[in-house]
Amino acid sequence: MSVLVADGAQFGTATTVSLPTTTNAELIARIERLPVTPRLMLIRVVVGIATFFDAYTVLAIAFAMPQLVTEWKLAPADVGMIISAGYVGQLFGAILFGSLAERIGRLKTLFITIILFVSMDISCLFAWSGASMMAFRFLQGVGTGGEVPVASAYINEFIGAEKRGRFFLLYEVIFPVGLMFAGMVGFLLVPVYGWKAMFVVGLIPSILTIPLRWFMPESPRWLASKGRVAQADAVVKLLERDARRRGVILRDPAVTPLAAKATARSDWRELFRGIYLKRTIMIWGLWLCAYMINNGLVTWLPTLYKQVFHLPLQTSLAYGWVTSGVGVIASVVCALSIDKVGRKPWYATAFLLGTLPLLALTALGATSATEVLILATAAYAVLQTIAFSLYLYSAELYPTRLRAIGTGFGSAWLRAGSSIGPLLVGWIVGDFGIRYVFAAFAAVALIGGLVTLRFAIETKGRVLEELSP
Repeated sequence: MSVLVADGAQFGTATTVSLPTTTNAELIARIERLPVTPRLMLIRVVVGIATFFDAYTVLAIAFAMPQLVTEWKLAPADVGMIISAGYVGQLFGAILFGSLAERIGRLKTLFITIILFVSMDISCLFAWSGASMMAFRFLQGVGTGGEVPVASAYINEFIGAEKRGRFFLLYEVIFPVGLMFAGMVGFLLVPVYGWKAMFVVGLIPSILTIPLRWFMPESPRWLASKGRVAQADAVVKLLERDARRRGVILRDPAVTPLAAKATARSDWRELFRGIYLKRTIMIWGLWLCAYMINNGLVTWLPTLYKQVFHLPLQTSLAYGWVTSGVGVIASVVCALSIDKVGRKPWYATAFLLGTLPLLALTALGATSATEVLILATAAYAVLQTIAFSLYLYSAELYPTRLRAIGTGFGSAWLRAGSSIGPLLVGWIVGDFGIRYVFAAFAAVALIGGLVTLRFAIETKGRVLEELSP
């Protein structure tokens, strides 16, 4: 690798100084033995709050829509396009900002995504028609779609292999909590203050722009991969000082030499070459299966309770929140346990276990709301442990030069699954009946389990650079 330093013979010029590859390896070894310090906790909290409101904005439109339909006289097709516009924007954002993060850095890209979805949240307050809301929601989706995969790469790159799963997933659990919060705000505020209340609450992320930009360090792994070794070293020294101030005695770094390609330039085509081809196809399959089922369930269950079982609106919404709440509890259990169990056995078991309550609903005919509440909630909760943790697993599958873009490409299939799941439910319920919805989802879960067993690799306790030699 090489870095630029000032040339003493002539002010304003630079010369290239070659550094041994072990410089990068030493930095990685030093990161791997760092404890979780208050500074790292602050990074997780700040980025976690951004992710919380990212999740919130995804569902905000759903609770604003009932009033907008009346106010703007929207047809069902208009409603569908406005809701879909956000998901389409997220797909573009996941790919666009994943690529940008490899070029300009994790922190700068996160700053751009937050500014984009906050500014579009403000714009939604002044939307005057279905078309304007659709445009603003698309652009907001670009920002929200880019924030989570880049944040995932950023947080993963600070933590050593032994603590990575628990540390990261306790951050990621904030996403399903944000979805629940959107439902609470919609239920409590929209009837009193109107649909704009949803977007006013969503403005809170604007307070994050200052600490994110000025008080958080860039990823040292990304800096080192770009040959900016001095800057990476400064970040690692800062983290080491934090640990020593707390009385932590740091062990000597165990240096493992890195291949020269560890600092190579990012090339998205490498996702489909060598060892990464199988990983890319595998993780795309996991994203698609998990989100096709879970978003299909969570978005349709309240409607099914009301239309199929004729429950009151309040009861239908309450049942829907029970499902979301149990999903959050399951996510916390996963976050605390996955470093011990491992990614591959957890995902394979969860997919296969998730098929059981779905098959039970198929066999029983889903004839009562109570059956659906208990069994669909069980399936959702088990599969939610996969859905919310795939950002962790995606980031572990790729080297630093591909981590953000690989995670972004993978999460694009999240958007595809999120779109296909609700469409699948609507089509099957209309033509075949509710029991076959659960049969279809059981088949998807089974496919996800078989893909995991056949193609997934174990990443538990392994250094990121070791996983991608």
